Formats: sequence, C-alpha cells, structure tokens
Amino acid sequence: MKKSTHLILHLIVLSFFGYLLWSSVVLKFKNDFNFVIPSNYASFGIDVSHHQGKIDWEALLQEDIQPQIQFIYAKATEGRDHLDSQWEYNRQKLIKLKAKHGAYHFFRPKTDSREQAIFFLKHYNPLPTDLAPVLDVELEGSSDEQLIKDVYTFLKTVEQETGKRPIIYTSYHFYQTKFKNEFQDYKFWIAAYSLPFILPKDKRILYWQFTDQAQLPHHEGIKIDLNVGRVQFN
Repeated sequence: MKKSTHLILHLIVLSFFGYLLWSSVVLKFKNDFNFVIPSNYASFGIDVSHHQGKIDWEALLQEDIQPQIQFIYAKATEGRDHLDSQWEYNRQKLIKLKAKHGAYHFFRPKTDSREQAIFFLKHYNPLPTDLAPVLDVELEGSSDEQLIKDVYTFLKTVEQETGKRPIIYTSYHFYQTKFKNEFQDYKFWIAAYSLPFILPKDKRILYWQFTDQAQLPHHEGIKIDLNVGRVQFN
C-alpha cells in the first residue's frame, strides 16, 4: 500500500513538472515565426537570400509581427561572379522602408579573395546607416593557414574601401577550431543550432544564428534564419 501511494505521488509530481515544461515550450512557440526564441538578448533579427524568394517586406515589417524584427542581413554576392537574384530588390525595399540592415558576401575559399571583395563592392554601395558588412565563411580552404590569410585579405580590402570593418559569420565549429585565436580586432556572428546554447563570453561575438528552420510570417512554406544579438537597436 505504501509503495503504491509513493508511486502515485511520484507520478503526480512528474506529471506536474511535465506540464510546466510543456507549457513553457508552448508559450515560447506562441510567436509569428513558430520557433523557440532565446531570451535575454538585446535584439532579434533575420538574414535572407534568394532562398526566400521575393519577400513582401511591407507585410513582414508591420508592427504586429512578434517578435519585432530589429535587424536584417541580405545576401549580396558569392565568390567573384555570382550576384544574389534578390539582392537589388531586397536592398531597394529595405532602404525605402528604413529598415536597419546590412549586406553579406558568401566566401569561396579557392577563389581569389581580393577579386571577391572587389566584386562584392561592385554591387554593394554602403550607406552611413548600414550595419557593418559581413563575410560568410562556411567552407574549408586548402589549409586553415591559407583560409585565414585569404579571409584577412577580403576583410582589409572591404574596410579600406568602405571605412566599415566587416563582421565574420561562421559556424561555432569553425570559430572554435580555426578563428578563435585569430582576428582579435574583428567581431563574429556565430551559427549554432543545437539548443540549449549560450554564447561564449568572448565579446567579439555579436550575433547568434540559432536556427534555419523558422517560419517566415506571411510567406507560407518559406523557412527563415533567425538571430539574436548582443547589440541593441533603437
């Protein structure tokens, strides 16, 4: 009898805490992106490319979208000859709507890095209000040493021409194994999709991309990358 009572009480306690856990998850999912949004960060934003197609920016940036999008990055170029098909459209719309945004370039390690920077700047004319440009580094180079050298070349070329120091976007794995002890004067944007995850205390890390599987509001069936940041935007 005592064992049976103890078992019942144990099951009740487990059920109660299970309910609390379920409730917290459900509540966190109650947003327009249908994904758990990490808390305790200063800002929330998205990044886009041709993968999202033609975005209805007026609908996406309206005030009733929760959480509010505070910053946006749009893909401009890739390698030394690929212009993202939605870049010019996205750029014009974001400027018109006065959305806080910036441009990024997808890096091809085995392609001349200075030529990549020149191609990026051919299609990206920075405005004073733009966020810092971003270099997206996801692919292995012929060696880590060569990759680091080539990334430096791109970053320095862009900064010399624009006066803006670029941010490095990369995976948490690349950050830990290749870049952590390099680029001491640069900021990072880290992609890490395994929850729970807390950004390292490294002050160089400004943004965390925590999923590429969220739902883009007002765009049925379209997935979107979500990010939180340590930077606060007005």
